[in-house]
Amino acid sequence: MSELGDLAGETGIGPAHGHPAGLRHRGERREPSRAPGVAGLSLAALGVVFGDIGTSPVYTFRECFNPEHGLSLSPEHVLGVLSMIVWALILVVAVKYVVLIMSADNHGEGGILALVALALPSRSEHARLALILLALAGAALFYGDSMITPAISVLSAIEGIGVATPVLNPFILPLTVIVLVGLFLIQNRGTEQVGALFGPVMALWFVVIAADGLAQIAADPRVLLALNPVHAVRLFVAAPGTAFVVLGAVALAITGGEALYADMGHFGRMPIKLAWFAVVMPALVLNYFGQGALALRDPGAMANPFFRMVPPWGVMPLVLLSTAATVIASQAVISGTFSLSRQAIQLGCMPQLDVLQTSRHAQGQIYIPQINWLLLIAVIALVLGFESSSGLASAYGFAVTGTMMVTTVLAGAVARSVWRWSWGLVALVLTPILTIDLALFGANALKIPSGGWFPLAIGVVVFTIMSTWHRGRMLVLARLASEATPLSLFLQNCGSAEARVSGTAVFLSAQTDYVPVTLLHNLKHNKVLHETVLLVRVITENIPRVDRRHRLTVHELGQGFWQIEVHFGFAETPNVPRALRRLTIPGIDFDTATTSFFVGRANIKSTSRPGMARWRERLFAALARIATRPTEFFRIPPNRVIELGAEIDI
Repeated sequence: MSELGDLAGETGIGPAHGHPAGLRHRGERREPSRAPGVAGLSLAALGVVFGDIGTSPVYTFRECFNPEHGLSLSPEHVLGVLSMIVWALILVVAVKYVVLIMSADNHGEGGILALVALALPSRSEHARLALILLALAGAALFYGDSMITPAISVLSAIEGIGVATPVLNPFILPLTVIVLVGLFLIQNRGTEQVGALFGPVMALWFVVIAADGLAQIAADPRVLLALNPVHAVRLFVAAPGTAFVVLGAVALAITGGEALYADMGHFGRMPIKLAWFAVVMPALVLNYFGQGALALRDPGAMANPFFRMVPPWGVMPLVLLSTAATVIASQAVISGTFSLSRQAIQLGCMPQLDVLQTSRHAQGQIYIPQINWLLLIAVIALVLGFESSSGLASAYGFAVTGTMMVTTVLAGAVARSVWRWSWGLVALVLTPILTIDLALFGANALKIPSGGWFPLAIGVVVFTIMSTWHRGRMLVLARLASEATPLSLFLQNCGSAEARVSGTAVFLSAQTDYVPVTLLHNLKHNKVLHETVLLVRVITENIPRVDRRHRLTVHELGQGFWQIEVHFGFAETPNVPRALRRLTIPGIDFDTATTSFFVGRANIKSTSRPGMARWRERLFAALARIATRPTEFFRIPPNRVIELGAEIDI
């Protein structure tokens, strides 16, 4: 998509990205095929989609009554906090995400980058740029969230052993680190085999936490009064400052809500809705109310109410189940980070990285080693730096609520351009939702000095990298275009100007109207042309996946030249040789074993030319040097590649 970058692999800077704003949608909607029917998909969704939000009860209610907030354990305050939690689940997750946002699917795919791709067509250049920057900001904040989620989830679960016996407290941090290191070490194997266990384990988890909560509610049913939102309103009226601070902890109850939309392409809209309304939401509400009932009867249990709800003999089994559930929740976030990174790479917002497919059957199961090891380092640093889940809670929530706020704004853009809503209807529906998002974001902004600075810092760094890469690609493209040779003029003269040798040559091309730099360099040094020359342009569409029937577009140019467009969706990993094997050109038997691929390798130099600040130009040049080579990114056989260097000043 041209709005997110258009630069071909002829320079080694990245794949070409394609059609103008009003692109034609080529792909067909992919129906999920992981399980036979809605019920099976709903069970699978329990393990992947709801891991994060499903494990929030381990620490959320406790953090709402953190002594630093100054909220006493009076019945009015307990009912007020429970009311805030349950209505946050209803309004933010059920109404906003499940009912509204999940309707904005990009050919069945969800997520913030899929949402902005849906909103871009038919908009002005300035509007597109604003939406792109907004989406990049939301995606950048997601990376901060992906670092904190594994740390706080696993650490809060293992802290339960301290409830069983305080003697084990010194082992909490080492055990947490061991579990997290093990989790990241197995990422390269994928989740296909263990993924089958995720759904049943999380189903057991939701049954257990619902039963625990129900037992406590039966002992003190008055907590059910919290279903009335009046109790939340009374808390804000009686102590507005304290209630606003507590709202930052209430936001922990909805962390993971974004996953419902981001993972929609894996399971479909209906299975996720069914799992949420039939299993997840009732179990969460029952458990939160159960913790509230326990707190009313035994204020001392607030040290760790989640684990205090069970009898002493049940603490260790619950710790083991909690650890399994939080590992699953962490796995879901890590997998989501891999998927988001691949989308960012395909859309031209991140340097090429090693994207490895871990399953022959499930296209969404990928592994990116560079992202994996960076996440591991950050997660371990968080655990050792904050030392407790309460400490991490101060860093949690800011990135989540920031991403949620961006999603609401992008949904407004989709409502106007795709759903054709009037401005009045957009304001009527989205203003209350955005108001809630702003309140949650503002409450979590108060955490910046005590820990919220971490996801903010990560977000700033990632946004800087993404925006610099996007802008740098545009500058390189402009530089190439200014010195390019028109293809029509070249074809008029190439017949007799150069010797032709047998065989087929593939040149990756940035634009259809100009000669690839690699072809010109080959002529300059080798003075020959192949009998068959394929000018291949890789295009990333505004849709998740492209149907194989529309993968290739072929045009004959004459003189043995053919122009090939290879179309991929932003959720696909490009494999150029495999796509070219489907070529049906008369008289040409395309075989990668006998074809030469000419690939560019650019040396980016920072200059005083107008464009970016010098420090950003140097950053772009550094990113270009560490990016995965185009031969690896496009899956081109290394023994068939000829690399030609070029120096580009920006």
